[in-house]
Amino acid sequence: MLLHLGSKPVLIISSPDAAEEVMKTHDLIFANRPKAGFAGRLLYNFKDIAFASYGEYWRQVKCICVLQLLSHKRVQSFRSIREEEIALLLETIRESCASSSVIRINKILATLTNNIVSRVATGKDYIPWLAWINNINGLEAKVKKVAKDFDEYLEKLLEEGVKKQDKRGNKNGGDEKQQQNLVDDMFVGGTDTTSSLLEWEDDLENLHYLKAVIKEALRLHPPVPLLLPRESSQAVKLMGYDIAAGTQVIINAWAIGRDPKLWEAAEEFRPERFLNSSLDIKGQNFEYIPFGSGRRSCPGSAFSMVTAELALANLMCNFDFQLVGGARPEDLDMTEAHGMVTPRKVPLLLVASLPN
Repeated sequence: MLLHLGSKPVLIISSPDAAEEVMKTHDLIFANRPKAGFAGRLLYNFKDIAFASYGEYWRQVKCICVLQLLSHKRVQSFRSIREEEIALLLETIRESCASSSVIRINKILATLTNNIVSRVATGKDYIPWLAWINNINGLEAKVKKVAKDFDEYLEKLLEEGVKKQDKRGNKNGGDEKQQQNLVDDMFVGGTDTTSSLLEWEDDLENLHYLKAVIKEALRLHPPVPLLLPRESSQAVKLMGYDIAAGTQVIINAWAIGRDPKLWEAAEEFRPERFLNSSLDIKGQNFEYIPFGSGRRSCPGSAFSMVTAELALANLMCNFDFQLVGGARPEDLDMTEAHGMVTPRKVPLLLVASLPN
């Protein structure tokens, strides 16, 4: 579907075939990002990995993220941090069991992911006043204030990190703004997308149904339902249609994940569909792209998945949960809030108890 927002052509992609042409066949042509005003203010004039223009700078930053910050080996090295923070989460819920207190599940999971990402990115625990990250609404004045506050906070953290490096004799700190961009990405990307699990991570590989549950949740509720927009760098023919240079392209992962032509009982939550399926989150199957695909896919998907799996497994292993007021699962309001990411519009409230 082609829209014209003012003078800007915007192409909406809602089929896996068209998505494959954009993210695989013509990935290089659609590797650029359009310039969104709020992103420029928040992310150092588009110097972060998510919104940076395609080119040498972006390739260098992507290389740092993929090969160093978020490589499989590095993600595994964060294991102790994940386990420590999840242990604290479990203790918080255990305390609520004694009084049958109501738990606002999105709040405790947001705290968990903020703490994990904060420790991974900066070595420090999450600070409560960073809650403004979840309240960005696009207003110019608020975005300016958010950018200023976040910039000052990251500068303080980086100064502390440089002092620690100097004490250890490490002089290879790199460009300060580039460091801020990468820490910024770790915060915003890691906290928002992980928060929209057995004691040791080694056990996770045997929890096939749990993995299927998470995959099904991502099918119905992808972290970013409209994948971050791309922009064509030159004229190209797409699915037989002529697409002009400078056309914005938005891939509707939400619609693809609910297409009844692709999924049996598409609106129903059926984790079993993934038990004997080769579909995964890596973006090779274009009917299932919760983290995108190609050059501009999410580099933190593995980090997000292992955190979600470990947290969910631990919650299910250690507690029984009931809905508040005797409500039934079919009574839950699953409406999504509007925004770049889509949390539940009505927060999920639960009461936890220890298993008999």
